[in-house]
Amino acid sequence: MAGKSVSQPFAKRVMKLRKERNMTLLHLANETGLSPAFLAQIEKGEVIPPVSAILQISRALEIDSGVLLKEEKEKAGSRSAEDYEKRTEAYSYQNLTPEAKHKHLKAFKIHVEPKSLHKGVSYQHQGEEFVYVLKGKMEVMVGENKNILSPGQSLHFNSTIVHKMRNISSVKAELLVVLYTP
Repeated sequence: MAGKSVSQPFAKRVMKLRKERNMTLLHLANETGLSPAFLAQIEKGEVIPPVSAILQISRALEIDSGVLLKEEKEKAGSRSAEDYEKRTEAYSYQNLTPEAKHKHLKAFKIHVEPKSLHKGVSYQHQGEEFVYVLKGKMEVMVGENKNILSPGQSLHFNSTIVHKMRNISSVKAELLVVLYTP
């Protein structure tokens, strides 16, 4: 991810919490379903994971996801909202339920750049997911099933099935995503 500024505090926090729990990358990989290589990229600050991966890592480390994003939120006062929300090259999100510590429902407002796929891994996590399109046109793959969603349309699915999404429109897509994790 050349030229991209990724949060070192976030990366260091993930590594510190993992080591405090005497977990190897392989152990964390087995607890999250994410590859050790992808987790190593996260810990080196080469990539910031998608929301689903942050929730998987948080659950495996037995912490609230807000702990991982704490410092970024604190620094947001000195930066623009867009800088605070930016997480990957084509994908950004805002936590709409930061006060919901240790709760099962988490809501996010997500933006996906035009004609782009959320890069990284396919997502898969325990629970359920609800996606509501506010703006743009999204393709959401749930397993082998392709769903095309326009503004005002939604999709509710079992998030243990591998899923991924991409913006197929020429405008920046805006979504409301609610995750239920047991």
